[in-house]
Amino acid sequence: MTRPVSRTAHKLAMLADRDVWHSLAVAAAACAFSFGLVYVGYFVHVLRVARNAPCHAETGRCLLVFGKHAPGGQIDGDFALRLERTLSVAGDHPPSRVVLLGGASAGQRSEAELARDALLALGWTAQVPLDLEARSRDTMQNLRNARMLLGSEPGAQPVTLLSSRYHLARCALFARQLGFHGDVCAAEPHLSLGPRTLVRLAGEAAYVCWSDVGTRWARLIGHRRMLDRVT
Repeated sequence: MTRPVSRTAHKLAMLADRDVWHSLAVAAAACAFSFGLVYVGYFVHVLRVARNAPCHAETGRCLLVFGKHAPGGQIDGDFALRLERTLSVAGDHPPSRVVLLGGASAGQRSEAELARDALLALGWTAQVPLDLEARSRDTMQNLRNARMLLGSEPGAQPVTLLSSRYHLARCALFARQLGFHGDVCAAEPHLSLGPRTLVRLAGEAAYVCWSDVGTRWARLIGHRRMLDRVT
């Protein structure tokens, strides 16, 4: 698994990666040559997923709960909603397994540890074990490490991906690329399209566009090293 690093170090490592710049250039070119229509298509997709996602687990017996950056160990509103939804889902239809995702910088408590403690404080019972994936620094690492933790082919056990509505399209894309099967579950009861949410959706659309177009390009040209990063 990945070593715990700071968010700054993780971002700097990405900026120094030529494959990152390669995929970003291809995605930017696709958007430019389409006069922005490619990006608009991804924005509509991210918005549709965020709006239509259910608030319950439909198929997955394994619940993957995405953490969120918690500076100083403080859980913000989005993170708290994810944990409240986790408690609700487990109470309605107890999963066979719950994996809390998210690491932290060396010497700090991980997002997964903070999530576990918060769930216990909310009244979590010991009937469903809480597994911690506490070494990842981004969504792709969340899922890659979860795949290792589950210890089997990811498609053998359907999963439910639980996160904030604006984040679900990215979670679903990466899960498919890594071989997971299942569904998504939204933390919030409905999508509220305020300025903050729109900004987040716009950012997620850019991220999903970059990742998906870059992956499709890597497959087209047979770039094995780039594909190994996302599969």
